[in-house]
Amino acid sequence: MTKDKQAEVMEKVREYGVRFIRLQFTDIHGILKNVAIPVNQLAKALDGELMFDGSSIDGFASIEESDMFLVPDADTFSIFPWRPSNGAVARLICDVYTPDKEPFAGDPRTNLKRVVKEAEEMGMVMNAGPECEFFLFLVDRQGQPLLHTQDQAAYFDLAPLDLGEDARRDIVCTLEDMGFEIEASHHEVAPGQHEIDFKYGPAVKIADDIMTYKLVVRAIAERHGLHASFMAKPIGGINGSGMHCHQSLWTLDGKNAFYDSGSPSQLSDIARWYTGGIIKHARSLAAVTNPGVNSYKRLVPGYEAPVYIAWSEKNRSCLIRVPAKRGASTRIEVRHPDPTCNPYMALAAMLAAGMDGIRNKIEPPLPVDANIYRMSREDREAMGIESLPGNLGEALEELARDEVIINALGPHIYTRFMEAKYDEWQRYNIEVHPWEVKEYLRRY
Repeated sequence: MTKDKQAEVMEKVREYGVRFIRLQFTDIHGILKNVAIPVNQLAKALDGELMFDGSSIDGFASIEESDMFLVPDADTFSIFPWRPSNGAVARLICDVYTPDKEPFAGDPRTNLKRVVKEAEEMGMVMNAGPECEFFLFLVDRQGQPLLHTQDQAAYFDLAPLDLGEDARRDIVCTLEDMGFEIEASHHEVAPGQHEIDFKYGPAVKIADDIMTYKLVVRAIAERHGLHASFMAKPIGGINGSGMHCHQSLWTLDGKNAFYDSGSPSQLSDIARWYTGGIIKHARSLAAVTNPGVNSYKRLVPGYEAPVYIAWSEKNRSCLIRVPAKRGASTRIEVRHPDPTCNPYMALAAMLAAGMDGIRNKIEPPLPVDANIYRMSREDREAMGIESLPGNLGEALEELARDEVIINALGPHIYTRFMEAKYDEWQRYNIEVHPWEVKEYLRRY
């Protein structure tokens, strides 16, 4: 961090009367971690001198190589609006470094920066825009979540059916106070389910924003006496929560590389090849974008979640949809990720898959405009339409065979991620629900 950036952060601290700084980073499971320091330790932190025990973070370091350093990113400084203004609390998102002052390869944020840089060397910048859904649950007297949603409202309902309106409004206001540009918020299809959409941006910033978004949603929900969960499928028989990810590539001089006014669909070769790459790697991508046993209870027919690997300009039963807007808004929407994924890892993997498509000029199959859910197995096979993995174990086997996605994660993250996920698959490969309540509602 430059001296000018350090001075800028210190000035903001003085301006807002900040007393505590939360230094945040994300583990391989997509769980936000932090350490709080008093403001008198900030100068030390800004110099990258704050040490922590990496061996205590799941998937980071072994006991014999435990020392790690947090290096704050000055551009992520933000005040927590829900904390007291007298003795304000701010946060800085950090990269993780080794004792040799080198970027730690096991840090998902650092790894995403590596993949982004590789794309930039090919002349491309990724922009992404997530649609991150969540549920609001009632809690018991001890504040523990119950499997009772706050309301029985449906898609785009409003009060009095939508009982989450006040909480959702306060979440939006808090996000805006933290610098988010909110585009829409509404009740989703399932009872107690909600969505708040914010503006797209560069991959690393959007991954940061997803982590901040999830923190804010949980914090404000708690203030309303509710528990917010990003679990993929918390309740059987109704829709689960997805994190559809809109994405596009831009040239280094600021032009949308997915748009070609001269082609029949106004989609460029780059857009087609990128789509071809996502389709080619879709089954192995699922291990990263849908990383839990519970994730695959969402990816079943009948609940608007994608199951079949296909693309279309209008068909929402496909894995990839191309929204109608063109020009600067030209993009694809990848529909299978869910909000339990680590956004740094998921964006790195999807970007790598798409760039592989561009490097090798992978043509996607013909678009499918019919409702795939209503097709017979014979019809799907005749059209070459594959399915996503049916469970986490199957997805992990696909990932183990895909060198492109393995390289996108890097050897450290890949090894630790596979160890953790195989363990989860072996422990929780059962159909009963109580473990999900205990594990996923607590963690996600």
